[in-house]
Amino acid sequence: MDLTRTQRYLPWIVATALFMEQLDSTIVNTGIPSMAASLGVTPLSLKAVVTSYILSLAVSIPVSGWLAERFGSRRIFLFALGLFTVSSVLCGLAPNASLLVAARVPQGVAAAMMMPVGRSAVVRTFPKSDLLRVMNFIIIPALIGPLLGPTVGGLIVHWLSWRDIFFVNVPVGIAALWLGHRYMPDYRTESPPPLDVVGLVLFGSGVALLSWLLEVFGEHSVPALQMAVLFVLSVALLAAYGWHATQVPFPLLRLGVFKVRTFRISVLGGFVTRLGIGGLPFLLPLLYQLGLGLPAWESGLLMMPAAAAAMFMKVLSSSLLRRFGYRQVLVVNTVLIACGIACYSLIGPGASVWAIVGLGLTLGLFNSLQFSSLNTMAYADIDAADASMASTIASTLQQMSLSFGLATASLVTVFFLADLPQSDHLAVTRALHHGYLTMAVLTLASSLAFWFLRQNDGESVSKGAPAPHAGEPRQSELS
Repeated sequence: MDLTRTQRYLPWIVATALFMEQLDSTIVNTGIPSMAASLGVTPLSLKAVVTSYILSLAVSIPVSGWLAERFGSRRIFLFALGLFTVSSVLCGLAPNASLLVAARVPQGVAAAMMMPVGRSAVVRTFPKSDLLRVMNFIIIPALIGPLLGPTVGGLIVHWLSWRDIFFVNVPVGIAALWLGHRYMPDYRTESPPPLDVVGLVLFGSGVALLSWLLEVFGEHSVPALQMAVLFVLSVALLAAYGWHATQVPFPLLRLGVFKVRTFRISVLGGFVTRLGIGGLPFLLPLLYQLGLGLPAWESGLLMMPAAAAAMFMKVLSSSLLRRFGYRQVLVVNTVLIACGIACYSLIGPGASVWAIVGLGLTLGLFNSLQFSSLNTMAYADIDAADASMASTIASTLQQMSLSFGLATASLVTVFFLADLPQSDHLAVTRALHHGYLTMAVLTLASSLAFWFLRQNDGESVSKGAPAPHAGEPRQSELS
């Protein structure tokens, strides 16, 4: 395969897939109140439509790296694109909430294969000195999804049916399949290790059980004693996987990658950061539609500034990281994100639209800089041979944190809402305010992790400094 053509088109392929995922998630969040009314359930109970997708994604990501090494990155990536597109159609045809949630599961499985496989292909194709530039290029087109999603979703829900929001993915999926078929590189290992089935069962069941407990906690559908027992079991399963991973030669997730200091700080610190940020896509439409009483299309418009600001920040992030370094940027920016999230607790009936727009613009800038920093620093000191495993672990923990963050935000909101009806706009607003404050505290706590960075950490990707194992692919890996 021509490496030059691969480097030219690969960023577009991955960006198209990310665009489809982001478009889907933001459209769904905006349409939740209308879905709830149509299906005869409460809006907060429909968080399963979002969490089932994120949960299946997080549980499935660990096996994606092995599948790509065994069957080739090109084949797995194209299969995932096709499955995502078909699942979107099934979501639009779902007759009830249960089947809608069920159709979201294969969507999450497909996304689990697209994201780490695409990111790993980028890391293995480009030298580290180009990673920040390429990653930012990939993210800019992908951010068009959040930019269009809330508005398009709001207009579709307002004028048509919420079912139509899922069909928007179809033409985008077809375009991504065409690009991937022509230009996606095919990385694979000639003799891949056997799949760690025991590790997959231990880790997957532990994560799934823990996420489910967060989902139902506070709804009083499971007795407290049973909840406690299941929580202990989920922690035991994850601990058992940690022990198992040290006993087998080819674990599902090779935890030794965490010995790389910059990777460890980026992934674990980013995990806590995303806990705070993860609840925003779910809480904001509820604040605008249930708390402020706005229609879906106006709610969508209010979510556009954050995505527009995020795209703008991608142009500036490289310069900021070169000038101030990863340590200073991450410490300061995390505090600013926490302050921005906390400001949403001041938004209530009668709030100025311009204040909401300004807050969205500001938080969009901070979030974009945070993700650019975390996603590139993670690979600053990773060898080319560990790129696939590092991508798999990073993607797994990212999605787990977003899932747990969403569940935590919903849990706090339900707790403070208590037995009050969700039709009470003032009560919903107060409960949502407590949710924002909780997310802000979590985000603020994560800033402590970035104090352990050194001043020159990440320079191999921000300044193009020469570094060993720069990430160039071996031609024998391309087939």
